[in-house]
Amino acid sequence: MKYTVEDISPVKKNIAVTVPAEEIDAAVNATVAMYSANVKMDGFRNGKAPASTIEKRYREDIYNETTRELINLHIENILKELHVSPLTGIHVDGGRIERGKPFTYTISFEVLPQFDMPVYEGMEVEQEKVTVNAGDIDAMLERIRQNMAELTPITEPRKAQDGDVVTLDFEGFENGTALPNLKAEFFQMTVGDGNTLPDFEALVKTAEPNERVEGTVSFPADFINAGLAGRTVDIKMLVHNIQERHVPEFGEAVAQRAGMENMEKLRVAVEDSYTRTRANFVRSMAQKTLLDRLLPMTDFPLPESMVEGYIDTLLDNKKAALEQQGKRLEVQGKSAEELRDECREEAGNITRAQVFLLSVANKEKLTVNEQEVESLIYQMAARNGQDPKTLRDYYMQNNMLFTLRDRLLADKAMNAIYSKAVIKEVDALTREEDAKQTEPATAKQKTAGVKAEPGEKATSRAPKKSKAKDKETEESEETGAAE
Repeated sequence: MKYTVEDISPVKKNIAVTVPAEEIDAAVNATVAMYSANVKMDGFRNGKAPASTIEKRYREDIYNETTRELINLHIENILKELHVSPLTGIHVDGGRIERGKPFTYTISFEVLPQFDMPVYEGMEVEQEKVTVNAGDIDAMLERIRQNMAELTPITEPRKAQDGDVVTLDFEGFENGTALPNLKAEFFQMTVGDGNTLPDFEALVKTAEPNERVEGTVSFPADFINAGLAGRTVDIKMLVHNIQERHVPEFGEAVAQRAGMENMEKLRVAVEDSYTRTRANFVRSMAQKTLLDRLLPMTDFPLPESMVEGYIDTLLDNKKAALEQQGKRLEVQGKSAEELRDECREEAGNITRAQVFLLSVANKEKLTVNEQEVESLIYQMAARNGQDPKTLRDYYMQNNMLFTLRDRLLADKAMNAIYSKAVIKEVDALTREEDAKQTEPATAKQKTAGVKAEPGEKATSRAPKKSKAKDKETEESEETGAAE
């Protein structure tokens, strides 16, 4: 086998491969021998059928399999000799082998660009000191207690009150026409928790169980569903039932339901969880700062297939978000190309971060083994309630296992940069400053966390107050309290 390499661009290679007839014949003979040992043919004992008969009977399968195996073997050897790793899939352009004839085909793939790596050893970065606020721990304990509330149907006819849990159907109308993206059945909400629009909650409070009511609801200008933002619509509602929440008093019962012997040990466990999660958060913020400083110091072409892949991912996310609102991406009044163009800049930023971190991984000679990939698959499956084998098969069948490997490599690269930085601890941010912090863009989050994993489903949403989250929700998400 001989090959020639052509650099189509700084990030794309095209390799022409020529296989002599002698190698083709030897490969076919090896496949025929394997078939002879494993297939049964009438009139012959196992393994005794003539090779010519086996080849004639299973010609299509033998030649297809030989072609595939031969190309895969060549690709493996060529990549080792060139010391390159394709960033995405390998495109093969060629036909099928024939006995007694040389075989030619081409392979093309993208690789990491070569560029001057900025010096990241010794970079200074500020990182918040992790401090424990007694008020935060108290709030987390209170949320644990509230989550243990038991629900019982009300015994007397009355309207919903703050703290009650109401199950209802509702539908929105405008000028007498039903709005398909504003409808739910057996929707459950807690009255007075501040998570629904004031008008909507006020309407809920006017009904007793099994009563129908109507009213108007005004949506704020920053409502999460842009199609409803700033509009006032009519709501028809049926309240099915009203349940009271009975919250247990703090004590051993609460601690034991949380898996602890007593409240003292529960508080210690919550404080430990808070401290660990907060430490991970501030570390991630420091890593984001380092990455944001390093990227502008680089200049390299982006592999187009990676950009297109992330565009696909972002569009999938957008489609899922719209379906969550009862809409479809296909009817947004924009062409497929316009939709892709809208995602191109963000996809380019994600690609740039991924390429940079993978280049750092090469520089640092970082590796990922099969066990680490399997562990990531199990973590993803557990998080999404999926079967690990099904999830692994999905990635294998779609030639995406390399994306998991690259995600782990990028994470290791980010950790390597952080380990060589000079960390300067600073006092904790104020609550107002803390709330403004974005989700830290570590390798996983900035490059691979943009796509819902296979099998994830969108959940229905209530009429929320606005795009802004309340302070308690932000703090809960940041601390990751194990409630």
